Formats: sequence, C-alpha cells, structure tokens
Amino acid sequence: MKSSKRAATENNRGISGHMYTLHQRLFHALSLGTRVYDGKESKWQCTDIEIQRHVIRSIASFLDCISGDTLQHPLVKDSLADIVGAIVWILQNKSKAILSMATNVKNEEGCLKMMSLCCEPIVKAIIDGMTGWTSHSGKIANDQMSLLVEACHLALISRWAGEHHDFLWQQGIDRVLLNLLLNDFQDEPPQKLLSPEEQLSIAQEGLKVNFLLGLRPYVWDILGWLAIHCREDFNPNMHGRERRIDILIACACISFMDSIRKGHQICQNDIADTFRSEAASRAVMMMIYSPCKYIASKARFILYEILRPASKKYLKRLLHMLNNTPSEDNFGMPNMLQTSINLVALVCYSGIPYYQSDIVKNGGIQALMDLIWWCLRNDIHIGRWSLAPHLHNILSERTCCWVCKEDWEGNNILLFYGLWGLAELMHSGSSRNNVEIFGGQLDYTEAEFVSTLQEICSDSTSPGIKWYGAFILNYFGFYGFPCKLGRRIGKALNVNEYADVQLILTNGNSLSVHGVILSARCPSLLPPEEMPGYEKASNGSSVGYDTERKCGKFHKEIRLSSHVDNLALAKLLEFVYMGYLNAGEELLKKVKFLAKRCSLQPLLIMFGRRHPKWGTPFPRYDLSLVLAPAGHYFSDIVLEAKATESICWRCNVCSKSVPHMHCHKVVLWSSCDYLRALFQSGMLESNSQTIKVPVSWEAMVRLVNWCYTDELPIPPSGCLWDNMDSEERLSVLQPYLELCWLAEFWFLEEVQNISYKVIVSCLDSARHLSIKIIKIAADLSLWKLVEVTANFLAPLYRQLCQSGDLEALDEEVIDMIRTTSVRLSQEG
Repeated sequence: MKSSKRAATENNRGISGHMYTLHQRLFHALSLGTRVYDGKESKWQCTDIEIQRHVIRSIASFLDCISGDTLQHPLVKDSLADIVGAIVWILQNKSKAILSMATNVKNEEGCLKMMSLCCEPIVKAIIDGMTGWTSHSGKIANDQMSLLVEACHLALISRWAGEHHDFLWQQGIDRVLLNLLLNDFQDEPPQKLLSPEEQLSIAQEGLKVNFLLGLRPYVWDILGWLAIHCREDFNPNMHGRERRIDILIACACISFMDSIRKGHQICQNDIADTFRSEAASRAVMMMIYSPCKYIASKARFILYEILRPASKKYLKRLLHMLNNTPSEDNFGMPNMLQTSINLVALVCYSGIPYYQSDIVKNGGIQALMDLIWWCLRNDIHIGRWSLAPHLHNILSERTCCWVCKEDWEGNNILLFYGLWGLAELMHSGSSRNNVEIFGGQLDYTEAEFVSTLQEICSDSTSPGIKWYGAFILNYFGFYGFPCKLGRRIGKALNVNEYADVQLILTNGNSLSVHGVILSARCPSLLPPEEMPGYEKASNGSSVGYDTERKCGKFHKEIRLSSHVDNLALAKLLEFVYMGYLNAGEELLKKVKFLAKRCSLQPLLIMFGRRHPKWGTPFPRYDLSLVLAPAGHYFSDIVLEAKATESICWRCNVCSKSVPHMHCHKVVLWSSCDYLRALFQSGMLESNSQTIKVPVSWEAMVRLVNWCYTDELPIPPSGCLWDNMDSEERLSVLQPYLELCWLAEFWFLEEVQNISYKVIVSCLDSARHLSIKIIKIAADLSLWKLVEVTANFLAPLYRQLCQSGDLEALDEEVIDMIRTTSVRLSQEG
C-alpha cells in the first residue's frame, strides 16, 4: 500500500490521529498476505484463516472512521484497491468462519461504503456462495450447508437500499432463491406463461418437499427486502423473470396462508416452523407494499385468490386474537412471536382494498389503536432480531470500533406494525369519521391520541415508527414532522420578540418573522441578497417579493406577490417554525401551492399522502446551518466562553480574541428559560450584545449544538474510549460536568439529564476516574452525581484509604463514601 508513505510525506493533513492509526493497522494486516499478478492486475491472496480474520477486522474499523469529508483523502483513495482485492478474494475463498465475520460487520453504513468501492464483485461472490452446492436425494453435505448459510447471511445486505440491488437482480437472485425453496426447479423458457392456478400448484407441490427448511427464513427476508427496495418501474417481463417472480410470490403467499390457517398459540415443538412463518408473512407484507407496481399488484392478486374461500373467518379470528393481547407479565417469546405474526397478517389484509371495509366494520382500527396504546403504556421494546434468530449474528455482534445502527423499523416492532396497519386503514377511505372512532372510548380521546402520535414522532429513535406516526397524523389534519426542537422554536411563532423581517402581502396585512429561522428552514421566502453564502433557490423568484430597507424596528420588509394567500402563508410559517402544520382540506390546497413554490419537498410528500418509502430518513429539524459564517448576517448576540490559555482564538467575523460564537437571540430565547428571562429583564445584561457563559469552550459548543439541533454530542465509546489514558478521558468528561452544573442554573433539565447519563455510563468503565470526578462534582455542588460516584468508590474504600487517594477530598465527601461502604458491607 503506497498510501502509508504518502500519508507520512503529507504529514497526515486532513485526517485524525485515530484514523491514521487504524490505517496503519490495516496496512500491516494486508502486508501479511501476498500479491499475485494476473496480467496487469495484482490480487491480494492469503489462505491463512487467522490472517483473514485480522484483515476483515482491520477493514471494518478503517471503513467505520471514513466520512464524506475524508473519502477523497489520498490516504483513503490509495487504500481502496487493496481493500477491494482482499474483500473479494476472502469472499470467494468461501471459508465459513470468515464469511460469518464479514456478515457481522456489514451494517448499513459499512455496506454502503463497501458497495461504493466494489459492488459488482462482492455481489457476484455472494451469489456464487449461494449457488455453489449440490443436492443428493434432497440433502446437502454439512460443509456445503455451513457455507450456504453464511452466504445467505451476506445476501441479507438486501435489507438496505443501494446499487447492489440492481446487481443482485442482474446476477439472477430470483433464480437462486427459487432453487433454495424448490428442489430441482425446472426453469422453462420465459415465453411459456403459466396461469395463476398453475403457479400456485407448482409452489404448493414444491413447498411440500420441505427442502432446506433451515434456509427459508433467509429466503423470505431476502425476497421481502428485494421487493420493498425495488424500483417502481421494474418490469420482470423485460428480463425474462416474470415466471420465476410469480412463483416466488406464490410460495410466500402459500406459506403466509399456512401461518394464519393454524392461528393458534405457539407450542414449543413447532417454534421453528413459526419462525419461518413470521419471515414468510413479513415477505408478503413487503411485497404487497412494494413500490414496484408489478410485484405489489401480483402479490395482492395472488393473496386475494388464496384467502377468498375462508377470508372472513380468518379475519375475525385474527382480530379476536389481537383484541386479547397478553399482559406484560406473561408476554414471553411465544406470545411476542404470535402477536407479531398476527399484526403482519392484519397489515397484509389491510393492503387489499376488498378487505378494508370488513376490517373496519369488525373493529380493526380500534384493535390496532388499543395495541399501540398498550405498547406505549407498558414500554414494550422488542426488536425484530429477537423474533428472528437467523438475524442474530448480524445485529448482535460487532467488531472493534464498529457500532451497529438501529434498523429502520426500530426496536419496537409491534408498535411499528401497529402504526403501519392503522395508517393503511385510516387512509383507505373505509374508516369512519373521528367521532365514531373515539365514541365511547374510555381510555383516551382523539386529542390524547393525536398528542401521543406527536410524542412518538418526537421521541422515538426509529425512522420507520416516526414516519408512520406522522402519516397517521395526516388523517387528523396535521402535516409534517413533529419534533422537540420544533416545539421549542414554535414558541417564537407570531411573537414580535427579536423579529427582524416583515412579510407584507398585497392586501396590506403583514406577518413578523425571524430571518434566521427562514434562512434555515425556508430560504425561498427570503430575497437572494439576504442569503450570503447560500445558493439561490431555483424558484426563489416564484414567491415574488420586493425589498426595502428600514431604519426602524424591522431590518427588512419583504413585499410578497398577489399569488400568496394570507392564511396559506400563516400555515406555511407554522410548518417552518414548528415542523408541522394543522389545516383543513380547503386551506390545504393553497398551502400546497405555496409549499411547491418554496420547494419544501418533505412537506409535499406528506400532502400527497403517499406511503413512506422503506429506509427513508425522517426529516431532521436542524438550525445548525446558521451557525456557519453564512448565518452571521442574522446574528444578534455573542456567547463568550471562559478564556483558556490553551486556545489561540481568531474570528473571521469580529476582532474578539476570546472563544465565542455568533448566535441568535430568538433561538436562545426559545430554548432556555434562563436566557429568556435575562433578555426580558430590562437589566443591563438584557441589552448587551455579549453573554458570558461560565463554562469552557468545549462545554459551550455542546450547549449551543443542543439549542440548534436538539442533540448533545456524546463521547466516543468502544475501543476509542478504552484506548484513552486517564487525562484524555477526564478531558472528554469535563464538558459534561460543566453542563450538569450550568443546566441546573439555566433550567435546562434535558441537557442536565443527558450529561448526567453520559458521566455515569463512562464511570462504569473508568472507575479510576471516580476520585477526580467526585471532587469536581462536589466543587460544583452536584450532589446527586457525588452520591452516585460514591457508590462506585465505596467497594474500594479501604484501598483508597491506604493509598492516600482520599486526601484530596473534603471530609463531607469522604464520610459519604465511608457510609456507603459500610452499608454495602452490611448488605453483603
């Protein structure tokens, strides 16, 4: 790898020391293999399994530290050829142990990075692994079976969208999956079309053989994710895949039918069969809701045909089972799995228009709302990985420096399915009006349910759950993406405090707004000259405006065109400030027009009431853009941190020589009760252009980040934390200690809670820091933290006395540690 030499000559500019260290580890790992030259191309090779393990770990760690900023760095670019060569050769080597390791490090971020480097050869290696087997009398040799399982593990990269889906189809993934389901499947010429009855017959007879039952959960999951990420215009007729895809859909629908036909509580002896049923049912659900028109329509048609003879009987039994949700005390694996299957089945039923009115008439909406309420009330958290053992190796394992991100549906799969089914029914046109839905309801009212959905959108970490929560809110006239930061900034809506822009309509009416909020959330409402450093919106002039500078209270008046409706503009500003708006159908048409002119694409998606696309990130409310130099135009306050000798400060905007940030009063006013009171107190400080924040620069940066993004950066974890010495760890925790103290005086409860949890979680893995932490906490009068830290130190009380480490502490603190030590010893 020539990259290490280049890195040395360029003095590692543009990369962190940690990234350079990981690169060196990778360089040394790859140097243990050999290069074989095939014509002009060199290939990395090594048959030693331990070296292969070492290389996989090193690649995973190095890829994890690569970001968009460093992807084009010479050190990274020069490493790619070696990384690609090693990965592809190791996959083609087909070692069970190494394939398993490769599976465990391909989370979404890692998968996309790898696919951007070498998508086609990796996909080809996976397909080769899934096809390199032979069957004798319906059986496969144990060594081949082990490799086949690991190859199927790798094929679960289909769970994430990306160009690898195109290559999976090109490499014949449909043929591969069909061969794994049906032994000796004869792939006849594509021009020979089969009737639906013939397709179902082939599928039925093939599944009866029970070929490779252990692989079926993988097959169903791969098929489901292929469907949910498929392109809308995908046409299997053009590629000769129609027959194979039709039979795959038929196989999944038959398995789905078997699962709901049983419809009984799970017994221990058929748990494996139920795991397979869960995966098959989920695959059908994802095909029914596939963006691909062919797959979705075919799945709905085949499932309807299969269900038709006894559909109403099964539907009533399904709703009856969902209405008898077990209590939290006996909600073990069988009940979790059965409830999950029932929910998936109801979501499938809801996707077929013929059954929607029957579901509503039989109380389907009420059953789903009750289950959603039950999940939230009992704080149920069940990730799908706990219901699908074949996913365990991917989601529960991780290598050094590699953090597995939560999947799109999150760690509350029952809530996710419940919201999905409810969203489909409410938007189907078969649901009753709100009065009938909530009539006679004792547990919650419509207002309470709407508030709950808004809390789900604000608090959940799952993008899928948040999307469906927001999608259901459309039914009640709420459009957008509720969030905590929007709730805070929304306080400034229709408030003249710190407003610096007036939007004037042709009828003379005007609205006072804050330029900094518009610049971050809807720049099309501002003239281009108000946006230094920003690109002019392509349709910025379509709103129509005429600006005029004023010397009075307002810095700018913007006269809007006659096409802008006053009420529609007010509703649009509601979305800009709060993240969502509430509007009836008549006004909605005018808001849509204005939103389109302002290029608010996420809001337009909600207006269209289209299903969320699987894997789509939930739109983020983020004001951090205005902290950059481009946002200084709107700055009206400076936050100044405590000066330290270690920081050499230089500002591109002003001449202040101490660490500071150019901020905006309206954001601080909305986020902090203390600053709101200070600004409005009439005291000298209220008119000052500078606020001195009594914490270090590092702490202040984190605080401001929270004000503008609702996120408080957390310290590094894993080996990054483990490899730090005591001083480095203390310097990492110091800002959070300061924030704990400041948050108490500034009434920032959320900041204090997050900081407190960060400190306590780090103490558990760094007990030797407890002496220093408890001293700082005591000096800052953080007695809750002192008490917790005393609990960490109490078991070591005698050793600490002998070593003299306690001498630096006050008697009050020492006595607290002593008392806790005695109590723990008495409790045994």
